[in-house]
Amino acid sequence: MACLNSDGTLSPSGRALVAAVSSPVTPEEVAGVTGLALFRVRAGLRELAAAGLVVVDGDTYRAA
Repeated sequence: MACLNSDGTLSPSGRALVAAVSSPVTPEEVAGVTGLALFRVRAGLRELAAAGLVVVDGDTYRAA
């Protein structure tokens, strides 16, 4: 599940994750909102954080 397409745009799952972190939330909360498996949410959030689209603050994530 890539959150970023090869051209740098967000994939559908990437858009769902970014929308879910509009305020600080945990990966578990994101999984509950999006319906995605927790391991996919964690991997996606790491990918989005590496791209600078999501900010990690302790155990929570929020949109950059």
